[in-house]
Amino acid sequence: MSTPWTTPMPEEQFAFLRDILAAPSPIGMEGAMTHGVIEPRLREMVPASWAMHRFRGNAGLVVDSAPGREDLLKVMVIGHADKIRMQVRSIGSDGKIWVNSDSFLPMTVIGHQVKLFSEDPDAPGRYRVIEGGTIEALGAIHFASPELRTGRKGIKAEQLFLELQLSGEKRKDQVQRLGIRPGDPILLDRPIRRGFGPDSYYGAYLDNGLGCYVAAEVARLLADAGGVEKVRYLGAFATHEEIGRQGSRVLAQEFRPDVVIGVDVSHDFDAAPGIGDKRMEPIKMGGGASLSFGAVCSAQLNSMMMEAAKEHDIPVQPKSAGRDTGTDAMAAVLASIDSAATSVGVPIRNMHTISETGHTGDLIAASHLCFELIRLLDARGISADSFREGHPRLDGSEALGWQAPKDEAEDEHGDEDDKPA
Repeated sequence: MSTPWTTPMPEEQFAFLRDILAAPSPIGMEGAMTHGVIEPRLREMVPASWAMHRFRGNAGLVVDSAPGREDLLKVMVIGHADKIRMQVRSIGSDGKIWVNSDSFLPMTVIGHQVKLFSEDPDAPGRYRVIEGGTIEALGAIHFASPELRTGRKGIKAEQLFLELQLSGEKRKDQVQRLGIRPGDPILLDRPIRRGFGPDSYYGAYLDNGLGCYVAAEVARLLADAGGVEKVRYLGAFATHEEIGRQGSRVLAQEFRPDVVIGVDVSHDFDAAPGIGDKRMEPIKMGGGASLSFGAVCSAQLNSMMMEAAKEHDIPVQPKSAGRDTGTDAMAAVLASIDSAATSVGVPIRNMHTISETGHTGDLIAASHLCFELIRLLDARGISADSFREGHPRLDGSEALGWQAPKDEAEDEHGDEDDKPA
């Protein structure tokens, strides 16, 4: 049976995804994605009665299906718009722009083309972009130590610099005249493109434009379905996740949702090199959305998620979470808000590199998982009190004995009693 997650993503939706991921939205300056790409598209997709909420202290955005309706069950699906970035640290006498690699491994950024964004010192509030620069560290293999050449030692973060191909005299002065200063953000320059493998794509900043895509796609699916009556959908596009999930906790405090679903990327552990001895979950790209169990994830909410997935044949891969999900699913508890929460993931490879890789089927599955959960909550009239009263009781667990292995000759969906004598 053909489903949205087993068919190629339509080009219009892939173009929207590309625009989200290409938007220059480093930590603390997310407006290009939230207000420049997502908000205009949402206004085309949802009814005029829906509200768009902006905020004073950050460029976050929330699309609200039923503004002011505090009597409805409030479900917030959160993606985060901020991208990890490099930053200018200092300018050398030879014109080298020394950079901070932030959450990138230094070796993964060498040689890649980047964009530097800088505020005009003569016109504060106006920004310029410098394109064509690359991140370097050694200059050439000939200048590397024997340990570096053989791979016994690696590149240190403090060795990284931005190469602007300057020449001539007073190169430091040439840089300073551009208005470049410490703290200026630097972003990798590689928009996504479709990959070689079926339904694959790769490029920079899947983390976490994918979560923002899901929050927007759920809004579109709900609008196309005519909305819901007993649920207030809050599609949230948060800021500052990469430096401690500061933005989503503000949004949670503002709206005090009953249900929080953080949507982020997760690792394709199945294909990750060198971690076989860690015995990680067999989550894989192309296997569907991941769903976290543990940390602050609500057992009853997860049960409803799995029920919705089973009913609609949505592929879901269970993922363990220890003390912390590591995602915006923690937004409510970090803001001291009483919400049922869980974390949905989109498995990718090569996280925090210029060649992050994903599968469109997983992205679509994550979107429909959240959409179908909301429809289930609406159909059943689930309220905040339902969550207060529905906590599982393990003291009522049933004893489980040994289970016979499945007969290899048995049809996958058959039953022993149905087999001919």
